[in-house]
Amino acid sequence: MTKKALITGLTGQDGSYLAELLASKGYQVYGLVRRTSTSSLERISHLGSQVEIVSGDLLDQCSLMDVINDTEPDEIYNLAAQSYVPLSWTQPALTAEYTALGVSRLLESIRRCKPDARFYQASSSEVFGQPDESPQTERTAFRPRNPYGVAKAYAHWMTANYRQHYHLYACCGITYTHESPRRGAEFVFRKITSTAAKIKLGLAKELRLGNLEAKRDWCYAKDAVRAMWLMLQQEKPDDYIIASGETHSVKELVECAFSSVGLSWQDYVSVDPEFYRPDEPVQLIGSIDKIKNQLDWQPEYSFAHLVESMVEYDLKKLTDSQV
Repeated sequence: MTKKALITGLTGQDGSYLAELLASKGYQVYGLVRRTSTSSLERISHLGSQVEIVSGDLLDQCSLMDVINDTEPDEIYNLAAQSYVPLSWTQPALTAEYTALGVSRLLESIRRCKPDARFYQASSSEVFGQPDESPQTERTAFRPRNPYGVAKAYAHWMTANYRQHYHLYACCGITYTHESPRRGAEFVFRKITSTAAKIKLGLAKELRLGNLEAKRDWCYAKDAVRAMWLMLQQEKPDDYIIASGETHSVKELVECAFSSVGLSWQDYVSVDPEFYRPDEPVQLIGSIDKIKNQLDWQPEYSFAHLVESMVEYDLKKLTDSQV
């Protein structure tokens, strides 16, 4: 029998890769999209009839219940959120409505309409904030330091409580920063790869950045969504960290991006205090021992491969746009 999956956040980076993965495994995939959404369907246009768009909103519980009743999914992946950290400071209430309370509405809809469905909640390394240990594990204390992290912490614990109290099959994947050619332009990784490509093509002259020594645990979104799927295939639900297990500095990222287009980064990059991130997280790096040992998962793509593939994509996109 064909499995059915419902994805919220379908039009985002992770949603599009997850839809691809599930479609390749023979799933009937449904994607929840807000009727008034201005989000482009560009990331999933190549999937055609493999994905069916359904209308719903995390702010409207009735719409969520209707969608679950109509589609009767075996698996539900909640990837929708207001996920841009700086915006969470200027729109904290909206961030809470979607990223925190939206999960409560979805969990309650599952409990009422399809309690045997398996549920994946996209948690985030931002729940750790400034941790007291490195690397972090699934037992590291939550100390969120921005509204987005606070909202994700609420969603994480609500998922765990519904699992314990109502015996739902509900999992949280604590994902660290993950990137791809489909990453939004507002994120620093994409800013660096796209600007390196622009400079190579003579479309830009400089790249201004904040703290070059800031470090991140970066992995490829394709690896992350494979971990999400694996989590819902196990006998019992549990929570796992999804990360690369290693850190790289912004400076390393810049070096790799400019090197891939044959340029010396020192000639084009300047540091601007305006771009320093407030409350810079200290050494956020995820331990992948649990997911590696229990689910036999580990990243397939290296940091260098990720950087080079994104620069290559940006070069092609910019070149094609000039034709």
